[in-house]
Amino acid sequence: KRHRGVGAYSESAGAFIVRKLVAEAVQRRDGVFCDPDNLFMTDGASPAVHYMMDLLLREDSNDGLMVPIPQYPLYSATLTLYGGHLVPYHLNESSGWSLDVDVLRKNLYAAREKGVCVRGLVVINPGNPTGQCLSDKNIVDIVHFCYDEGLVLIADEVYQTNIYVDDKDFNSFRSVAHREGLLEKLPVVSLHSISKGFVGECGRRGGYMEVTGFPNDVKEQIIKLASINLCPNLSGQICCALMMNPPKEGEPSYELYASERDAILGSLRRRAQVLVSGLRKLEGVTCNDAEGALYAFPCIKLPAQAVAEAKRIGKQPDWLYSREMLDATGIVVVPGSGFGQEDGTYHFRTTFLPSEGDIGSVVDLLSVFHAKFLTKYGGL
Repeated sequence: KRHRGVGAYSESAGAFIVRKLVAEAVQRRDGVFCDPDNLFMTDGASPAVHYMMDLLLREDSNDGLMVPIPQYPLYSATLTLYGGHLVPYHLNESSGWSLDVDVLRKNLYAAREKGVCVRGLVVINPGNPTGQCLSDKNIVDIVHFCYDEGLVLIADEVYQTNIYVDDKDFNSFRSVAHREGLLEKLPVVSLHSISKGFVGECGRRGGYMEVTGFPNDVKEQIIKLASINLCPNLSGQICCALMMNPPKEGEPSYELYASERDAILGSLRRRAQVLVSGLRKLEGVTCNDAEGALYAFPCIKLPAQAVAEAKRIGKQPDWLYSREMLDATGIVVVPGSGFGQEDGTYHFRTTFLPSEGDIGSVVDLLSVFHAKFLTKYGGL
């Protein structure tokens, strides 16, 4: 008799049937073979980041990773935890938060001159907190940069189904590396999670990483790291397999699935447009399109008096703006200083998750607050 349940351990890398299902889905998505033995199921994408930090950052060394600015703070936090150096590279806000390979190379060489052994490059696509979707050409340039410089490419692709513009599609780094003939030559780590997308099951803790271009002896070390935690939770593994293998056309539940998927993504697209349009109407505010993910990251000019007040109380100016917005409106945003930003610029990250019925009111509240804030601190 076979017992069915999720109360037992699986293999440390994840149940083989789950990895097989995920591999088949990745292969369908990219048109490129995916080996289940290159997949490691994880409790969300965060443990995969820990694995990579532990693997790449050697003890008593000057190892570091290149990380985008603005960046999801998971990377700076884990680098600190594992004793690594953060080598920042600034995204180009004026060109839709793209990556400039010349900037990457300049920052890489500067870090090397300081004695930092740069081991890899982190790319978040679609972006968090910046909401951009990288162009195919940008991805090609990044792949070749990593290959030329001997860097591991860590591709954080957890927002891959959250794209809201018609002129861009999601292209995985592994698929572009394959097209460029580099998939088996360039170490690529691809991260995905059930926490984002239109599924949003963040509390179930499911995700995976795929490692390609790594020697077998290195993959054995990843297995050792995974075995320390015995195995990822079974429920999250199953959810990940289901996310990657939704109902297919012709199956009984396909129409319901497709209608719910399209409704969620269509609503997110409309809400993103309402939010960005509203932000652009504010005095001293510029905002790139929210092409993907779940966020807008506007740039705000702040009055000199507000900057001085923030300095007086020992806080960042965008923290002051965000805190006063919370107190006045109940709207929670995250100061750009929490993600990193160009010196002398101020931002905040906001989301378009409020319902379609509420997003207009959120924009109205924000607009009223912004005008009062400028008046309070003497205007621009």
